[in-house]
Amino acid sequence: MKAHFEMNEVTKKLPKHLHKFVVKQPYDEYTAQNQAVWRYVMRMNIAYLSKVAHKSYLTGLEKTGISIENIPRMEGMNRILKGIGWAAVSVDGFIPPNAFMEFQAYNVLVIASDMRTINHIEYTPAPDIIHEAAGHAPIISNPEYSEYLRRFGEIGSKAISSSKDYEMYEAIRLLSILKEDPNSLQNEIDDAQEKVEWLQNNMGELSEMAQIRNLHWWTVEYGLIGTLENPKIYGAGLLSSIGESDWCMKKEVKKLSYSIEAANLNFDITKPQPQLFVTPDFAYLSLVLNEFANTMALRTGGLKGIQKLMHSKNLGTIELTTGIQISGVFTKVIKHKNNKVAYFQTTGETALANRDKELIGHGITSHPGGFGSPVGKLKGINLPIENMSPRDLKAYGIYEGEVMTLEFESGVIVKGKAITGTRDLRGRILIISLDECTVTYKGEILFQPEWGIYDMAIGKEVISAYAGAADVDSFKDSSRVSEVKTHKINYTESEKELYSLYDQVKKMRETGSASEEKITEIFNQLKTNFSQDWLLNIEIYELALQNNYKLKSLILERLEELKCNKSYTKLIENGLVLCKN
Repeated sequence: MKAHFEMNEVTKKLPKHLHKFVVKQPYDEYTAQNQAVWRYVMRMNIAYLSKVAHKSYLTGLEKTGISIENIPRMEGMNRILKGIGWAAVSVDGFIPPNAFMEFQAYNVLVIASDMRTINHIEYTPAPDIIHEAAGHAPIISNPEYSEYLRRFGEIGSKAISSSKDYEMYEAIRLLSILKEDPNSLQNEIDDAQEKVEWLQNNMGELSEMAQIRNLHWWTVEYGLIGTLENPKIYGAGLLSSIGESDWCMKKEVKKLSYSIEAANLNFDITKPQPQLFVTPDFAYLSLVLNEFANTMALRTGGLKGIQKLMHSKNLGTIELTTGIQISGVFTKVIKHKNNKVAYFQTTGETALANRDKELIGHGITSHPGGFGSPVGKLKGINLPIENMSPRDLKAYGIYEGEVMTLEFESGVIVKGKAITGTRDLRGRILIISLDECTVTYKGEILFQPEWGIYDMAIGKEVISAYAGAADVDSFKDSSRVSEVKTHKINYTESEKELYSLYDQVKKMRETGSASEEKITEIFNQLKTNFSQDWLLNIEIYELALQNNYKLKSLILERLEELKCNKSYTKLIENGLVLCKN
């Protein structure tokens, strides 16, 4: 089946379950005012960020082919990004954190397709194309940072969420959508804000996903690099915000040395940040990421790993010492001394795999109702089953056709007739299948003969636990696209008339056909019908200045009047500097 978005060398490697998050870029829906906002922000960025951004930013703008004059088209960005091994896809606002991370793991930038309104020109609470294309894309041209981003996605996509994380994601998504829509009712925004704040105060212990999301925020989104006394900007949230890129350099914003402790500091996406973290260089980011990964169930496994999966109530995977992987929804774990796993259980569809490939005959059709198995060594036998040679197995009565009783150190007892074993390419036994089997623990029946063939996974320990399936093709796609969609703004006839004027000015600038008569006509229409619009006055002032038209003094006078509105003062002052430069 043909994908609904452009496929190239990078995007064709994306697993199919991520395709549903990709949307067609609504390029024709961008208004001429949207284009003017893009141009203003990009010109401000280049003028200001050349002094305060990491040196990779400006060179990255050139490498990624991002234009100052026009909002980029996804197809054009992809043609240039492939040169640095990346690609971009358009999405609808925030997507779930696991999916976001997984895209990153495949070297794919997710770019929110919407464009901020003029009312949020300095900062938007919602992800938009300025933030993604002009913030994230240029900095990935730095090879060290690019690898950090990919590795972050690879590790982050395995982070285990709590059952509350998705609720928080939906709440933040709704709040950002409402705040960006000029037609939203204030009581709707207040209710959404209240819910986000309540959830923030009632999340309980931070999940792995919440912690790694914090690390992502304080580096990829809001990171500074260099020294505490003289930091430079590399975080996309700062690079794309003409307001916060200036504010963040002030003494009022506390600068802290970046460390793993940042994982425990939450953030409020709707407000400027009161503190920021400074990394000495991009290589140090990878060191901290590796330090955090060492704390994750992905690398520690064990009882805590299974308990995290149970708490998440979502699809997850554990891996045993033999390399066998069990993917499903984990609902039970029995522990014995030293907090070791004695037995685990999933409920519902379960699949078994090795090296991320589903084992033949052990997909969800073979295990539709769940899967359970003991873990550990046999009582009184120092040699684990996984290390036994065929001769050892026979000596201990573990042999095809033999009725056997296996008592584990934990107290789990398995009685049944061995039918066969499943081994990996190296000959290591992964599964022993038994007929007429009963599994018990201290009198509790864990499996009985009436349930069919019992497949026992082999492994002395749980070495890894992580979110998602070992083989992404084992399960029907269970990830969800939010039902709350980004609002499409309905424009009034008056607004459409204004955007038509913006379009006329854009065409005059591009074609070099700006006559004083036409500029005067637009200037008068602005004064009469759109007295509060400042940005188009900046644009026509620029044209009048370039052509040395007498009208320039009248437009400047009008801009000085508009500066009395404190909301516009700094924006107009900055715009005038751009015009003169």
